Amino acid sequence: MAPRAARPNPTPASVEEPAVLGYFDLRGAAARLLGGRRILHVAVNTPLQVHKVLERGLPAQSLGHLEQAVSVLGPADVHRAIGLSTRTIQRFRSAPFRALSPEQSGRAWKFAEVLARATDVLGTQTAAETWLDTPALALDGKRPLDLLATPVGTELVERLLGRIEHGVYT
Repeated sequence: MAPRAARPNPTPASVEEPAVLGYFDLRGAAARLLGGRRILHVAVNTPLQVHKVLERGLPAQSLGHLEQAVSVLGPADVHRAIGLSTRTIQRFRSAPFRALSPEQSGRAWKFAEVLARATDVLGTQTAAETWLDTPALALDGKRPLDLLATPVGTELVERLLGRIEHGVYT
């Protein structure tokens, strides 16, 4: 029996490297939409740092910053996409230094990432928000924004953005 070839052990740097080109810029853009270092109180330069921030919970202030960062979409659209009820939003507004749960934080982060990716693909944030708010034939006439409430819907939106980015609309 021939000896097995030794597999190289991944270095910490290769573990940190994203599989998607431009992911570092996407992560930075998502962090900026959520208030950046000023509100998050930490730089998010690696996926592990993002994980730690989300596990700890985004500060409620990051929701306010995200609401102010959008111009075409209204706050209710953002809340719906993240899956936050009106009552939950009221609780966060009354205690702005309270943290979102890890689940809420993950959904807010994913919304910011999708918005950042759409902005990159479509050229401007205004175009990205308009696209998110417009029914898409490739999504059976649903608005991409409405699909962000579930992981599967979010994946469909991200795939469509990838197809648009590469010029494959069908």
